[in-house]
Amino acid sequence: MRIRLIAVGRRMPKWVVAGYEEFAKRLPRECRLELVELNPGDRSGGDVQRARQTEADRILDKLGERDHVIALDELGREATSAGWADAFESWLHSGRDVAFIIGGPDGLDERVLQRADHTWALAKMTLPHALVRVVVAEQVYRAWSIVSGHPYHR
Repeated sequence: MRIRLIAVGRRMPKWVVAGYEEFAKRLPRECRLELVELNPGDRSGGDVQRARQTEADRILDKLGERDHVIALDELGREATSAGWADAFESWLHSGRDVAFIIGGPDGLDERVLQRADHTWALAKMTLPHALVRVVVAEQVYRAWSIVSGHPYHR
């Protein structure tokens, strides 16, 4: 199973890159985690809606027809680590690739939310986009460890 983290934004701080890579490298080959970074839409003219639409075009272009898509949005459903593990196990058996979507600074366009199979929130509070990358990588690794019986999650 291929798991992609499709994120709007580039040039993350070193601590973000290091944190993400630490968890991504722990995963076995059969469920590798791949980061796909997309350029944000142009906000220089103050047209936020147009920027979100541009980002949506870029995100949707990266999705496969059969991908299982999880949009990360502050209005989504919160899940526990055990819930992530249950979902992870079902994805393993489905044969479909998985894509987590992190939008730009103004969130996700409605078209991306409609394409998503699930909309999840990582917390009730707003998290910095950079930190979300690390949290998702850690939770994917934690879900794998729960499903695999690895002692990381106790």
